[in-house]
Amino acid sequence: MPLWTVHGDGSTVQPGAAVAPLERLSWPRTIGLGLQHVVAMAGATLIVPAITDLPATTTLFFSAIGTFLFLAINRNRLPSYLGSSFAFLAPFAAASTVTDALGGVIFAGALLLVIGIVVHLAGVRWIDAIMPPVVTGAIVALIGLNLAPVAWGSCNAEVVDGAIVESCTSGLRAAPVTGLVTILAICLSAVAFRGILGRLSILVGVVVGYLTATLLGEVDYSGVGDVAWFGLPTFTAPTFDPSILVMFVPVVLVLVAENVGHVKSVAAMTGTDLDANVGKALAADGLATMLAGSGGGSGTTTYAENIGVMAATRVYSTAVYWVAGATALLLSFSPKVGEVIQAMPAGVIGGAGTVLYGMIGLLGARIWVQNRVDFSAPVNLIPAAVALIVGIADFTFTFGDVTLGGIAVGTVAAIGLYHLMRAISLWRGTHVEPASPSSVPDTRVEH
Repeated sequence: MPLWTVHGDGSTVQPGAAVAPLERLSWPRTIGLGLQHVVAMAGATLIVPAITDLPATTTLFFSAIGTFLFLAINRNRLPSYLGSSFAFLAPFAAASTVTDALGGVIFAGALLLVIGIVVHLAGVRWIDAIMPPVVTGAIVALIGLNLAPVAWGSCNAEVVDGAIVESCTSGLRAAPVTGLVTILAICLSAVAFRGILGRLSILVGVVVGYLTATLLGEVDYSGVGDVAWFGLPTFTAPTFDPSILVMFVPVVLVLVAENVGHVKSVAAMTGTDLDANVGKALAADGLATMLAGSGGGSGTTTYAENIGVMAATRVYSTAVYWVAGATALLLSFSPKVGEVIQAMPAGVIGGAGTVLYGMIGLLGARIWVQNRVDFSAPVNLIPAAVALIVGIADFTFTFGDVTLGGIAVGTVAAIGLYHLMRAISLWRGTHVEPASPSSVPDTRVEH
């Protein structure tokens, strides 16, 4: 695997120049840039285990190992950090147990691995044919909007001394003041700060919300003092339930779009043709996701947050990402850090989730806009419309022992209806499709 040559004098990047993936600056500067990438990915990566009740240190551990695997498979030619994917939140919320959900993570990773191998052998164009922008946008949108009830939370009503008492233990309903403060902090920090701090608005909002919850007495710190500063991550074995596995299939489609978009973004920034790396990127993320699911970590994806850092610094060195992965690996061996994250109060999770889930939903609309999807054509309008309603209302159908929830049914509706209607319209000559841009949609969440 190629190592790195020193860029220039190792200390400066001249105006208009860039540090290539197989170059590096001096090691002190490379280490500093690597730490910056850890800060960039931390807010999104750590909010996922807080929402899904996975151990935060385990998620950090597998994100680091996954990043190392990704860099090695791509022979240090494709810079990326693999962090927690928000696309897994919906099937996690629908799964009956965490262990069943982990089985679904492995299943999704295996499918992504297979797709990566096929793409590496056959090229990337067939993905665009199966999932044109109208379909990809609908799937991404319904995944985010399907999570709306999770952000609001659930309550249980019981009779106490003859009166009905409602108790809320999750989401924004459990702590509305903290939730609203969290949302407001995210919104304001996104527009008030320049540079990297503005891109860390989710992390800023979570910190502000956490402090607010602490002042209001909503945080239970009892478990923090009982754990050591250093220790091994907690690993959890997965279980496999066929009725759960099918809910993770739509996630694979999102991961495909995210990885392809990542490769295209890096290629555009570096002026390098990286199409040959698309299959490797998909396969690497698939392997990393399978590995994470096998031990209790969150499914992974390439991170737009770190693309933003590269765009700002013009340093694309993969040496920086090895440093970032090593830093995350070290943090994963601190149970106390993990316990602080696991103690995140319901109001903060609900507030951050409100923003995150909405952003995922609107990313679907962004794909439509960027690709100029023509919704005056029924072949585009109806499949997307049906898929969105199915996802938002969480249509559920049971076939024997297999239950399909809103995301799975909506995905089938989007793909199936589109290709059925398109075939009939071409046969009957009722629709002439406009030329669509060749750009690949980018479905990553940017903060």
